[in-house]
Amino acid sequence: MFDIGFSELLIVAVVALLVLGPEKLPTAVRALGLWVGKFRRTVSSIQSEISEELRLDELRRNASIEKERLEEELSEMKTPYKPTESEADTRSPLADAGAASASSAMEPDPVSGPRNKAES
Repeated sequence: MFDIGFSELLIVAVVALLVLGPEKLPTAVRALGLWVGKFRRTVSSIQSEISEELRLDELRRNASIEKERLEEELSEMKTPYKPTESEADTRSPLADAGAASASSAMEPDPVSGPRNKAES
């Protein structure tokens, strides 16, 4: 943050010793240390709150995207299935003929109910 070297710190200490004197200098350094500690704790608290808010915002955004995706899937599931023309064209005529012959293989017996032609 600040580019302060040892020589600059030594100059600040000598000036503080000359201005405050040897009796008030320890009290002033202690008070300065308390202020610096309080400032660091405040900055750290603000940083953690900001990072927590960013994390919560990202979670809300992801939850919103996932909710929209699930609602789309649910609406697709609620709509009835209608085969498209391309699906109807791809069905083989043999499958339709096989279904028709299977339904005609069962013919009702007036006495005992439905009976398979193959059994007779």
